[in-house]
Amino acid sequence: MSRFTLEALESIIAERAASTDGSSYTASLMRKGQPKASQKLGEEAVETIIAALAGDKSEVVSESADLLYHLLVVWKLAGVSLDDVLAELQRRTSQTGLEEKAARGNA
Repeated sequence: MSRFTLEALESIIAERAASTDGSSYTASLMRKGQPKASQKLGEEAVETIIAALAGDKSEVVSESADLLYHLLVVWKLAGVSLDDVLAELQRRTSQTGLEEKAARGNA
């Protein structure tokens, strides 16, 4: 079995976002727009935090999967790709964390 990737998830989201299938959760969420998708992302982030604080590994895994899915939906709606984010992460690895933070003006 091949390893599932975020690239594969991004591709699935793109396919389902374009779907007119009324049973597609992704298409429904995309039609509701950024406010609803962002709300769901926030909910999943909180659920992931709660699971982590409870020390429940299986719930952290489950909620993290939901969190990543909703993050990629938010990115899709914002016109942001996984490659965009990976390029930014790569750029940041050439600096120390403190240098990067100072460059953003958040020092």
